[in-house]
Amino acid sequence: MRVLIAEDHAELAESVARVLRRDGIAADVALDGQQALQMTVVVDYDVVVLDRDLPRLHGDEVCRTLVANGVRTKVLMLTASGTVADRVDGLSIGADDYLPKPFAYAELTARIRALARRSQPPLPPTLAHDDLRLDTGRRVATRAGERLPLSPKELAVLEYLLAAQGRVISAEELLERVWDEAADPFTTTVKSTINRLRAKLGDPPVIVTVPQSGYRI
Repeated sequence: MRVLIAEDHAELAESVARVLRRDGIAADVALDGQQALQMTVVVDYDVVVLDRDLPRLHGDEVCRTLVANGVRTKVLMLTASGTVADRVDGLSIGADDYLPKPFAYAELTARIRALARRSQPPLPPTLAHDDLRLDTGRRVATRAGERLPLSPKELAVLEYLLAAQGRVISAEELLERVWDEAADPFTTTVKSTINRLRAKLGDPPVIVTVPQSGYRI
């Protein structure tokens, strides 16, 4: 999952991004409406967390443009006002959900995950390959009945590979869908994570490297 946080308060935006990244969600930050709209052209985000009162381009205009362009991205609108009229206005211009400030990070994360499930074909409750199981709701992976000590990023990579159902996934695709703008595309980030994941999954190996192409399960 990849999320854009469009919020002009830099400290709040980075705080939300840190929370999401700890939960295995790739999170980018835009500090104004024009930047947010430009970033949605480059990256196919699952969810945009959109502050309504953005500088340079109002959040309402960002939302209207996304809807007009027919993107699959879901919009979670944030505002300091929690009145019913404000919520109705936000939803009427195309927002998929609405959350007043201040908010609990746990609720924000849960709402983002719920919206992301609606932005793409739904994952089954369990992804499996032989004796490897991943509970997509509880975010728990097991092999031969034993729980695997995976980090949030390792879980995200495993989920993406299992959901591909044997399709070869390139390192570039993994970097785009599982990591965020903080990741350096010229590092061995993907390879290192795959190697750690392979070690934790144990034998027999389940992740296959396809030379010059990528990885598959």
